[in-house]
Amino acid sequence: MTYPVHLQRSSSSRLAVYDFSNIRFGQNPTDHLFSAVYRDGKWQEAEVRPFQDFLISPLALCLHYGQTVFEGMKAFRLINGEVSIFRPDKHLQRLNRSLERMCMPEIPEPLFISALDSLVSTDEGWVSGLAGNSLYLRPLVFASEARLGVHEAAEYRFMIIAMPIANYYNGSVRVKVETQYTRAAEGGAGYAKHGGNYGPALLPTRLARAQGFDQVLWTDGKTHKFIEESGTMNVMFVIDGKLVTPPLKDTILDGVNRDSILTLARDRNMITEEREIGYEELQDAFQRGSTVEAFGIGTAAVFTPISEIDILGTSYFPSVSENGVSARLSRALQDIRTGVDADPYHWNHIVTVNKTTKIV
Repeated sequence: MTYPVHLQRSSSSRLAVYDFSNIRFGQNPTDHLFSAVYRDGKWQEAEVRPFQDFLISPLALCLHYGQTVFEGMKAFRLINGEVSIFRPDKHLQRLNRSLERMCMPEIPEPLFISALDSLVSTDEGWVSGLAGNSLYLRPLVFASEARLGVHEAAEYRFMIIAMPIANYYNGSVRVKVETQYTRAAEGGAGYAKHGGNYGPALLPTRLARAQGFDQVLWTDGKTHKFIEESGTMNVMFVIDGKLVTPPLKDTILDGVNRDSILTLARDRNMITEEREIGYEELQDAFQRGSTVEAFGIGTAAVFTPISEIDILGTSYFPSVSENGVSARLSRALQDIRTGVDADPYHWNHIVTVNKTTKIV
């Protein structure tokens, strides 16, 4: 089932002059964007149009009460030349969970898939296929109703923007265990991708960088002893050959790549454990000489090895190797996403032009 999407093509393109060898994340959108409006209880006015600024009222509720939700996902150029979007169904499930938590209308699957197909097929040339490159897709939904007052909005905007992306981090990162500030509390909205989960993380991250670290390892809000996430990524550890990651709960984002890595590990007969892991357990593993790998996993960051963990002022150094367990799992994931290996999980959604798209 598809959803009707109008297409207004840009009169010019920046693609011919864009330097794919010098990508800076977040600065260079493609030629078009997708937009739809929620009004009178339904989504309408779905269109792909030239990328441009838009007007918003200073009274728009998103600017005052935080009704903003977004997703992050990627499209890849397969080795056979086709373009694939990685696990859009899983991303939609997470997006709708976030929307539900923020009292916002869900996105129907036909609208979501048609929006992605229409935008990516229109800007297909921006999926370069160069090693390490992909097309980052940012769906976002925000309350656009222009009326002050703490209440659920009656009008929303759903948009998708796209931009080329290379590696989010270059090489490994150094992190410190954060035991003062809290990313999310139980009963809150830590599992939702909404703007309010990201602004408060900026200060602890700035303080960590001032100490020479790249990111923080967030701990739970009650005891500050149990690891939850790494900066803006899920975090995983390999301890004596076992893949360990914190369990999903309402303080942890249900990462799509997290789920993918766990699936690949289990199908390779690795022992995987989704359980609480405290920084004291990490200390003990390092001190007894265990082989420890640590890495962040996320859509933008993909796979980011952690080369140093500061725990209460003492540094420990996980193993970082191209032949390590985590690196091998990351390559296996990338090979599926780019079509080098078969996709037995049906994770790759091959982009097709929406037959109901109308050029206007």
